[in-house]
Amino acid sequence: MANIDPAALERVLSWIDVRVGAGRKLVLAAGELLPLAPGAVWLVYVVGGSVHGQPPLSQACSLNVDRASRSLALSTRPDGERLVEGDAFLTLGLHPVALSSEAGASLMVAELHLSETATMVRDLLPEFVTVTDFAGLEPAAAALARTIGSEPSDACDLRSGNPLICRMMATTVLLSLIRAWAENGCAPTGWPARSSDPFLERVLEAIHETPGREWTVSSLASLGAMSRSVFAERFRSTLGRSPASYVTEVRIDAAKRMLEAGRPVSEVSRELGYGSDEGFSRAFRRHTGMTPSAWRAEYRTLAPA
Repeated sequence: MANIDPAALERVLSWIDVRVGAGRKLVLAAGELLPLAPGAVWLVYVVGGSVHGQPPLSQACSLNVDRASRSLALSTRPDGERLVEGDAFLTLGLHPVALSSEAGASLMVAELHLSETATMVRDLLPEFVTVTDFAGLEPAAAALARTIGSEPSDACDLRSGNPLICRMMATTVLLSLIRAWAENGCAPTGWPARSSDPFLERVLEAIHETPGREWTVSSLASLGAMSRSVFAERFRSTLGRSPASYVTEVRIDAAKRMLEAGRPVSEVSRELGYGSDEGFSRAFRRHTGMTPSAWRAEYRTLAPA
């Protein structure tokens, strides 16, 4: 099995932030087709029954746990891409996918859109991430997946209702799925290095490790061993935005986690390199639609005691 650097895995997981989406439980009747449109990340947990994918979901590396011995192996079932109760998968939404069931199935289906700083994860994962017996590998996350949209008519919508708690639930299941995939042998050797551009990778890791540093184009270019002009062009062409915009996104994502941990707004502002609480609040509200204090208060209200 692949030897994954735990610190590197934690860095990748820290980049992932669910921005918007919805999760629901639905019943797929025998012979019915469920399309998963491209453009969104789709997370599916099989609550009951079995499903097939078009294209086959087993194109990706699959994990299988022997229920008797509890031993883990990289394998596929004799019937190919069929997923059964307790299995889970995600598709990055690069191409259309359709699910079908011969005898019917109960599913938790979450349509997710990632924050801008998480889009680079698409370069690190295969199009399909499939974990058979996810319930055996990650029982707590599987139990949580079962509660998202616990009734077919009860959607957990990140755009309305309880957006923060829905985001937390969906993010937890998503991170658990990726962790199970990476830690148990599916990740390729050397993962998660971005071998296509190791210099940019070095820059991105530095930004995520110390988002509060006073980053400038010059300092980032120097870290990537490039001139300012070459660095700025390569950064924009690879990530689709400017270095300054990316740094701001990373800071806001870090601020969310710090506020959810109960950190004071002033403390978060200083640690993330903002010159004033007012400047931090403006940037946070521009990206989230909420003030830092409102975000912190809502989390404290929704978080379990």
